[in-house]
This record gives sequence, C-alpha cells and structure tokens, in this order.
Amino acid sequence: MAETSTGLKENVAGLLCYLFTWVTGIIFVLIEQENKTVRFHAFQSIVVFGAINLVWIIFWWIPFLGWIIGFIVWIGGLILWIVLMVKAYQGEKYKLPIAGDLAEKWAGTASK
Repeated sequence: MAETSTGLKENVAGLLCYLFTWVTGIIFVLIEQENKTVRFHAFQSIVVFGAINLVWIIFWWIPFLGWIIGFIVWIGGLILWIVLMVKAYQGEKYKLPIAGDLAEKWAGTASK
C-alpha cells in the first residue's frame, strides 16, 4: 500500500474518509491533495452520506410513513457505511453508481 501525503497508508486513509461519514470526507478532501484514491473515497463519502443525511432529514419530518422510510434509509446507510469502510481498508476502490462517477470525476481518477 502506498503512503499518502498525510503519512497514513492509503487503505487506512480510505477507511477514515468514511469513519464520520461526510464530515471526514470533507476533512480528507482538504488535507489530502496528492493521493487520488484517497480523494476518490473522500468525495464518494461526501456525496453518498450527504445525500443519505439529506433524505433522512426530509423523511423524518413526515409523520408515521416518513419515520418508517427514514428508519429504512438509516439502516441502509449503516450497512453501506460498514461495507464502504471494509472495502476501503481492503484497498478496493468500491465505486457506487452515480456517487462513484461523481467522485471519480472530482478526484481526477475517471477513465476516459
């Protein structure tokens, strides 16, 4: 595994991009300027968990049905959070639909 400009191994930095969802994603976008893999994970974290957070907030304000949908979104987000952290730690660039495409584009890792 390659080291990053932060001194962390690439897989550890990738995992940390997801640790506190979009918050650590933003932190790693700001502090990691060199490693495109880490930047990919950071941007994907921001897009995925920012969207999940927004959807959860919207549905949580709708009584009953919204609460059920919000809870399902929260459980799905929890599962996705674990999967993304494990895949990043294993050194795998696990690309999600739409969010992964945006992350590749913003991180400069998109294949032409």
